[in-house]
Amino acid sequence: MSTYPLRLADHVMEEAKRAAAEDNVSLNQLLSAFIADGIGHRRAFMSLSKRAARGNVDAALAILDRAPDVEPDPGDELVEAQGASSFRP
Repeated sequence: MSTYPLRLADHVMEEAKRAAAEDNVSLNQLLSAFIADGIGHRRAFMSLSKRAARGNVDAALAILDRAPDVEPDPGDELVEAQGASSFRP
């Protein structure tokens, strides 16, 4: 196990303490979990970025161009087609 002196802004530390108390875990446990989670997200993003760099947009569009222009099967319609086009994420 390693230690590392971490400096946090006061407001971030207060939020972290509050979150740890809400989750009924130690501050150390909460921060360790957040760091591990962040590393996992970073690895996933880096992996997806590498895969995207290998992608061939022209080849993908050529495949889509060959797809037939037919109505979707029942239940496969776009959300907008069902009257929910006003939704904005």
